[in-house]
Amino acid sequence: MKAFVASAILLAAALPASAQVWRSDQGDGTFRNPVLYADYPDPDVIRVGSDYYFATTTFVNTPGITILHSKDLVNWTLHAHVTDRLDGREQYDLKNGNGYRGGLYATSLRYHKGMFYIAVTPVGQKTRIYTARDLRGPWQFHQLDREAFDPGFFIDDDGTGYIATASTADGTITLLTLDKAFRTVVDARKIHYIKGAEGAKVIKRGGYYYIFNSIPPRLGMTVSRARSLFGPWETRNQIDDKSGGHQGALVDLPNGQWFGFVMVDAGSIGRMTNFSPVFWEDDWPRWGTPDAPDRVPDRARKPIQGFAFAEPATSDDFARSRLGLQWQWNHNPDDTRWSLRERPGFLRLRATQANDIWSARNTLTQKGQGPQSRAVVKLDIRQVRAGDRCGFGTFGQYSASIAASRAADGKPYLAMSVVESTQSGPKIDLRVPNEPITGNALWIAVDADFVQDRAVLSYSLDGRAWKGLGGDFPLAFAWRTGTFQGEQFAISCFNPQPGGGTLDVDSFMLTRGKPVAATPKP
Repeated sequence: MKAFVASAILLAAALPASAQVWRSDQGDGTFRNPVLYADYPDPDVIRVGSDYYFATTTFVNTPGITILHSKDLVNWTLHAHVTDRLDGREQYDLKNGNGYRGGLYATSLRYHKGMFYIAVTPVGQKTRIYTARDLRGPWQFHQLDREAFDPGFFIDDDGTGYIATASTADGTITLLTLDKAFRTVVDARKIHYIKGAEGAKVIKRGGYYYIFNSIPPRLGMTVSRARSLFGPWETRNQIDDKSGGHQGALVDLPNGQWFGFVMVDAGSIGRMTNFSPVFWEDDWPRWGTPDAPDRVPDRARKPIQGFAFAEPATSDDFARSRLGLQWQWNHNPDDTRWSLRERPGFLRLRATQANDIWSARNTLTQKGQGPQSRAVVKLDIRQVRAGDRCGFGTFGQYSASIAASRAADGKPYLAMSVVESTQSGPKIDLRVPNEPITGNALWIAVDADFVQDRAVLSYSLDGRAWKGLGGDFPLAFAWRTGTFQGEQFAISCFNPQPGGGTLDVDSFMLTRGKPVAATPKP
């Protein structure tokens, strides 16, 4: 993967100067992978007419379940979120612990007779089926009587609904048959076994049903086919992370062709999505092209021509009355402690009581963007008080930030820290405890290099002259102790004591970055 990223960076250098961090559409009828150089894991993609929709995991971030839209499977924009808040566990409000690595993941998106359906199993809860006539909502859900791990929702030609489910710990694929309203499980049968299988996705082509399964123990993917959903099934290996990815399936085109989407683990950026041509051989799908089979190409012809470049939103001036779809809170927010209306044109964060960023509610996050990106926030710190830690940085396995505070005499200063998430709790490295500054305007920048898995922080008092603070620090993806996501950008404001101040955020700007050179070890 590192070799592929390096070659992709050379391609990027050949493009005209642009503010875009990553551009998949090459403007010549081709695209390059990954289509989205960011953490959009557990993809599920469907076509409705000439529109494509992409549902992705959001874990404990809210609003939850992100949906993107495209006309050509290459140029994607943010379209909607399904739910504003998480429920069922007090940890989602950061009470009595946290919900990191929990929440909503591995959703299955379908469309049938004017209605959109999403099957999802919140961690530790029973499977839900969300429904809406418009992807922008309103959404409603009902709950089944059981927990179906990584539910693969499928609606057959006769309108019967099914859920295929398998867990890595077992590998047995179970098929749940639903009633006509998709509200009740009326039958459950074990239909197949694949060691280590999970993430089932079901499609139908011609006279065959196909189940695609992820095999996490070897970061691979299989496809099984049968004439009946109840089997018998025959299985073949497909691709893996070395040849393109390990969780995904196929989506059909209006002309009858098919295209593949697949997730690939890619280091600190998280898990990215690749797209691939697919051809058929004896009614078996094969990724790639006949002259380069069984791998996702680095570059290929766009499946649908004629649509202009588009991308998910990133930069923001906070001029609207609602947060942009690119933003998510680290848990359910406390809506009394943030506002876009109190000071029009600014996002206002009131300091939440917490000892560190890991336990601080109302941390506003946005996905990191690769291969390298530079994120800059402009802040007004005039209402930051003593004890506050209000600033900007990264959030994930390593949460590094430059935060503003005030001394007892009211003079402002900055602190730079790196918080590592470990099994025993947050480990704090306070690298710069006191950097005196003047004035109320503050710019903070994160330069993140997702090829080298390193980043640096810097600040400015005028937006022009910059000073680094604290040296470089690592970026990492680690599902056991982190957020189960790639490193994110994060704006935060907290104070170990009650009654903190406020931080006013003027703007966030994301542009293409440069490689980060690691500090030589002594």
